[in-house]
Amino acid sequence: MYLAGFLGETGSSEGTLRSGQTRCFPVKKLLRLLLAGWLTLAGAVELGWSAPAVRAGVAAQGAAPTSQNTSGQNPAASQQNPAPAGQSPEPAVRNPQVQAAPTHAFAPPALTIPRLSRAPALGDFLEMKPEGEIALQMVKVTGFVQRNPHDGEKVSEETAAYLGYDQKNLYIVFVCFDDPKKVRARMSRREDIHDDDQVEVMLDTFHDRRRAFAFQTTPLGVQWDAIWSEASRAEVNGNFDTSFDTVWDSRGKVTSRGFVVWMAIPFKSLRFPARKQQEWGIILYRGIVRKNEDAFWPRISHKVQGRLAQAATLYGLEGISPGRDIELIPYGILRGFRALDTRDPDNPFFQNATVQGQAGMDAKFVIHDHFVLDMTANPDFSQVESEDPQITVNQRFEVYFPEKRPFFLENEDYFRTPIDLFFTRNIEDPSAGIRLTGKQGPYSVGLMASDDRAPGLAIPNYCPSFSLDCLDNLYGIRSYFTVARVNRDIFKQSSVGAIYSDWECPATGEFNRVGGADARLKFNDSWVVEGQAVTSSSNLLGLNPLVSLFSTCEANQFPFSSGNVGNGNNYAGPADKVEARRNGLHFNYDGSYQDVSPGFVTVPGFVNRVDIRQSEQWADYLVRPKDGWIVVWGPSFYNRYTFDHEGKRLDTDYEPYLTIWARGQSVLQLVPYEETRERLRPQDFAFLGLLGLQDQDYHEHRSGAMFQTSYFRKVTVGASYYWGDGVNFVPAANAAPQSLLSRLNTGSATLTFRPVKPLKIENTYLFERLRATENEYLFALSEMPGSAIGQGIFDNHIVRSKWNWQFTPQLSLRLILQYNSVLANTPGNTFYPYTYLPTQKEFNGDFLLTYLVHPGTAVYVGYNSDVQNLDHQLMQDPAGLAGLYTAKGYMNDSRQFFVKVSYQFRF
Repeated sequence: MYLAGFLGETGSSEGTLRSGQTRCFPVKKLLRLLLAGWLTLAGAVELGWSAPAVRAGVAAQGAAPTSQNTSGQNPAASQQNPAPAGQSPEPAVRNPQVQAAPTHAFAPPALTIPRLSRAPALGDFLEMKPEGEIALQMVKVTGFVQRNPHDGEKVSEETAAYLGYDQKNLYIVFVCFDDPKKVRARMSRREDIHDDDQVEVMLDTFHDRRRAFAFQTTPLGVQWDAIWSEASRAEVNGNFDTSFDTVWDSRGKVTSRGFVVWMAIPFKSLRFPARKQQEWGIILYRGIVRKNEDAFWPRISHKVQGRLAQAATLYGLEGISPGRDIELIPYGILRGFRALDTRDPDNPFFQNATVQGQAGMDAKFVIHDHFVLDMTANPDFSQVESEDPQITVNQRFEVYFPEKRPFFLENEDYFRTPIDLFFTRNIEDPSAGIRLTGKQGPYSVGLMASDDRAPGLAIPNYCPSFSLDCLDNLYGIRSYFTVARVNRDIFKQSSVGAIYSDWECPATGEFNRVGGADARLKFNDSWVVEGQAVTSSSNLLGLNPLVSLFSTCEANQFPFSSGNVGNGNNYAGPADKVEARRNGLHFNYDGSYQDVSPGFVTVPGFVNRVDIRQSEQWADYLVRPKDGWIVVWGPSFYNRYTFDHEGKRLDTDYEPYLTIWARGQSVLQLVPYEETRERLRPQDFAFLGLLGLQDQDYHEHRSGAMFQTSYFRKVTVGASYYWGDGVNFVPAANAAPQSLLSRLNTGSATLTFRPVKPLKIENTYLFERLRATENEYLFALSEMPGSAIGQGIFDNHIVRSKWNWQFTPQLSLRLILQYNSVLANTPGNTFYPYTYLPTQKEFNGDFLLTYLVHPGTAVYVGYNSDVQNLDHQLMQDPAGLAGLYTAKGYMNDSRQFFVKVSYQFRF
């Protein structure tokens, strides 16, 4: 909740400083006014709305045309690290014959790069200066400026970048001076670069100041790439969408005076306008982890929201084209498995296959340099890493797990809107999918369609005659997802758009359709307002409590919110959201208002609570000392009000906290006192399986602290602990509503250790304990006098250890060991259970050997095994409470071995 990025933009490997929770303010009527106004202005003349922002001049050596004024437009702050106290000035340019390019005092600089006859080599720069004919032709850029920790000061270590291009590639070489003993550079797998120093280039190829390609490497050339969007979204934890993976080349070497990094980015891996002379936006970055330092060329200040309006203009690219780009990635997989099938709880059995083969293909076609058509047939995601651990026990609403499957991740930012209407995790088991994305002029479009076999596979393929709950008549059915999105740029960094999503299940006649409009309005360098208004129409059988899910197309879906109200199986209603954000060097604010009607449903999206009118607000004030170990500190305040559509107050939340960032990526957060009120209505109790005849208001308090540091070169440690009150959302069937308020303790600990450079060991421990209050405990004793009843409701422990050995940049070995236990009704109060949960213990091992040449071409060898405390005879608990779980031992309920090979053909 607290560490998602306290200074704004998040999602990158460039450090994180700001609260990641979305905060909002009550201005419901403003949303419709904004949408109406923006739709009216969509065809108007596009003018700037604010005066140009003042920029610090920076030196770009080489010929450059006069830089252009850019109106102050930028959303979100940076995900960079806080940095050191004192910074030494950067040395002057040593070559007197190389003159600084002229820059305008009130606009970002411009840069012209030369065309090269051949590619430069890494070895041409290992003496920390260019040597050889080609290297000396490249344009030199200096004048990097800090964003963190001291916004506007020169970079603390001398930094230069050299740029050039040929017919096929753009070349960037970073020459970074530093003490080689202090440089953080380790051999790691692709995109695991967060613990090391980094350099990066961002390319706004359409120069629309809205979206950019980001390419980042470590001093050893380990790659990380992403798509940057000025509009931040919680789904990707900020502005960087790391799902973007493409083919490019990078090399790096630590020298006696620092390190040198060489990049070659093929034009075939980029999308840009089809014209002879290109005009791009460009940003160069260097991150020094031990100092919490983020430095940019040109200057990227916290005083301006976002980045791309502050980017330099890149000239000189002529006669280039992505060319014809056709990518075909066929794959084949062989697997053997054994797994327990529990779809029919009365008839569990094992499925197995000694050898099973499968083949499929991904394809990509680039259309007129602007649009990309992606297709997948029979996709397989065996190599995708298991979920990062989260506490999912005792959650009233569905828990968000981010998407990790490559096909659904790529270009998903085209479908992103303020309300999450396309959550691809809801497409669980596709057999085919197609996606079209791209941009032409001011218009961006996205269209995606996919089937899903999961509804039919969640139903048993055979039901014994004695089974009372099993229905197999819908086995093998499919549902179908379609999402269409269009967005139009207006003014400098504003936009309007529309979205439509459709979910259909022909076998049952069910459907869910959602459509609406949205807008993003940037007023000036600091303020952005976003809004969206949508409505839904649905025919859903699964929301009817009298209907078995096995007779619907929703057997695989999470139970919907207790607030849903419809007319029979028909549900319809609007949902609105408006959000205002202000980012600055010291003061930051985020406020939103959301109205979701009782009839609103989105099957393709992620809206886990309806029948609410909710306002959220968050603000902080940051102090940035010039000297000392502390680099940033400041107080923050968050509050939330939630009402239903009858005007009844449901929730309130008040939370002040203090956050301190220090050198070595160290952060300390203190939550002295949080006060929450949570009201459950009779329909909410019915959703929990209880009989509640009246509202029950629970008054909760919480306190806690969190700490994390990477001060030590080989070790990162972190811990958190919070204590207070919490509602028991997993009560026993005979629990009284007034007794659900309990004592809640949560904690976590992390330890990342690098004993040798190729090996990274990440350890995580999560803990949650719920205990009955004294009154509930005394009531339990009165119900069962003389019984050995404790106060424990449950203890939840999750322990995860992830080992990754990177033999070479291509070859790696990964091992994940995870233990998850829910120790219910402890210690020993079996006579009076506080919860319906059985005691569950699970141990999982995941082994993966990877040889990754580049994205699309790889060989994977994997093994996975899972053990649980299940009855060996697959007999149900006689008491009917624990299902198949037992206290007598463990059973291997699933295991799989597979070999997968894929190869990318690029034409």
